[in-house]
Amino acid sequence: MFKTLATISLAAGIAAGTFGAAAAEEKPPVRIGWAAWSDAEFVTKLAAKLIKDELGQEVELVQTDIAPLYQGVGRGDLDAMMMAWLPETHADYFAKVKDKVTTLGTVYDGARLGWVVPKYIPEDAIASIDDLKKDDVKEKLKGRIEGIDPGAGLTRLSEQAVKDYALDGYKLQISSEAGMLTTVDRAMRKKDWFVATAWSPHWMFGKYELRYIADPKNALGKAERVDVLARKDIEKDNPEVSGLLSRMKLPIGDLEAAMFNAQQTSYEKAVDKYIADHPDQIKAWLAKDDG
Repeated sequence: MFKTLATISLAAGIAAGTFGAAAAEEKPPVRIGWAAWSDAEFVTKLAAKLIKDELGQEVELVQTDIAPLYQGVGRGDLDAMMMAWLPETHADYFAKVKDKVTTLGTVYDGARLGWVVPKYIPEDAIASIDDLKKDDVKEKLKGRIEGIDPGAGLTRLSEQAVKDYALDGYKLQISSEAGMLTTVDRAMRKKDWFVATAWSPHWMFGKYELRYIADPKNALGKAERVDVLARKDIEKDNPEVSGLLSRMKLPIGDLEAAMFNAQQTSYEKAVDKYIADHPDQIKAWLAKDDG
């Protein structure tokens, strides 16, 4: 009886050891953080699909606010984030972690922040942020600037813009991207006047007729790039994933078209369509040759 139990125990130990070795060889899921912005959602889910299907690695997507994203990558809790707006929008966040992260590449150039109004508002009424100080304009806008989430760089810059332009009597409505878009949709249907914080790329420019208003003080910054930030050592620990993320670059027009498609269908379907429609681009990202 003792011998049988010992044999069973030894066999179990060997099995456990073998299982433990196999488990040790398996890579943990790639953790990519993102905030609930349309552009970030599309590029993040596109990367996740390619990592899982083409590289054979599991992916865990972690949705949170901007500040925790930077902190998470800086601590190594997250492997990467694909929405670092630089050099200005996220300058404060980046400065705190720049020595703790690796910049893998730029996902797209030509990003911008600004305030938009519907095209049905005459340009002689509102052409620039300065025009918001007109009494009749302020009355029609009800002293509101439709904003997004409190942690966003756009929100911080917009709060400063209210001060820089001395927009007395105005309040920046802190909300979320979804909340801002709901307000915009409602106003567009009624042809009401509004001014909203916005950024490109965004699918709303495909759905609504909007225009940016001038920002002569450059309070909201100039053209930006969107970088991929990753934890230190990812290039050594996971060269396949870091290589893919470093090569991912989307023309901004293609990205906006994909984002609009995602709104019409779903992000998953839009990702599948993008992959099907851009085989050469995907092949280059994966560094695959024709053989």
